[in-house]
Amino acid sequence: VQLVESGGGLVQPGGSLRLSCVASGFTFSRYRMRWYRQAPGEERELVAHIGGDNGRTSYADSVKGRFTVFRDNAKNTVYLQMNSLKPEDTAVYYCTAWWLSDDYWGQGTQVTVSS
Repeated sequence: VQLVESGGGLVQPGGSLRLSCVASGFTFSRYRMRWYRQAPGEERELVAHIGGDNGRTSYADSVKGRFTVFRDNAKNTVYLQMNSLKPEDTAVYYCTAWWLSDDYWGQGTQVTVSS
């Protein structure tokens, strides 16, 4: 089982980034996918969730209206489109997959929002 995130980097406030998470080793379409983030000295925060079968989405209030989570089951990939980025969005972003007792995590990708 593997989850590999990419797409992080340094961006100016107001900019955009798209994170990708490619999954392997399990039946991707069955799993609910989530993006978490963790900033230094802060607790981990659930940012976005997308269902497996129904693709239903939900977001943290802090990113609602700016971030969009979507998935391509044919490519075993989940994305996080991040617009209107703010310095407080700076964190390591993690992709996770869960279903029944399975809970898989990626290694994380750093997002830094700074001028």
